[in-house]
Amino acid sequence: MARKSKRPRRSPAAAPSRGGSDRDKAIDALMSLLAAQSFEQVGLAEVAGKAGIKLSQLRAEFGSTLAILGAHIKEIDRVVLSGGDGDMAEEPARERLFEVLMRRLDALAPHRDAVRSIMRSTRRNPGLAFALNAMAVRSQRWMLEAAGIGTAGPRGALRAQGAALMFARVLSVWVDDEEDGLDRTMAALNRGLASAERWAGFLDDLCALPGCVLRGPRRRRRMRDEEPEAA
Repeated sequence: MARKSKRPRRSPAAAPSRGGSDRDKAIDALMSLLAAQSFEQVGLAEVAGKAGIKLSQLRAEFGSTLAILGAHIKEIDRVVLSGGDGDMAEEPARERLFEVLMRRLDALAPHRDAVRSIMRSTRRNPGLAFALNAMAVRSQRWMLEAAGIGTAGPRGALRAQGAALMFARVLSVWVDDEEDGLDRTMAALNRGLASAERWAGFLDDLCALPGCVLRGPRRRRRMRDEEPEAA
């Protein structure tokens, strides 16, 4: 049965202001510009002008528009991580992750047009897609940890990468889901989480086999330790 969120969804009319620092102004400016332009079209001078700060002030905070976007993603992480509630602690991992990722969509809601624009740019810009994937994987490590799902070691890295790819597919539905209840988005998230559960089960089965690559280094070290010393 499809999981329904316990929290009511709402669609903010506009992005809230982050604060008065040059850093916050630059992030807000970039996201505002991306709502109407592609990532490739936005220049640093344009960001500074939109933010109402000097180019020298922008340079003191960021080295590129990609760095500004990375700061925005980090801020979304912070908002999600600070918004958890303790009543999910006893729920299954899938339910906890569902709630964490729905909180992420709530945080992204004021920036829907910018997210749509960025996703379009990634389809024609492999370099941007590669860089954003790295950022997405880093963010999903935090999302998984917030849901009580470990991300340490090679298996954790695979979980984070899988979660990043899954959430990207959910975003592709969410950017065009105008319903207040986000039914299509939640259905996509449920499908993604079900697929992730099957993949996790496959990894568990795989790692039960002798010589599993995800535990190979430890096994090889143990074999070396057990080798007799040369005479």
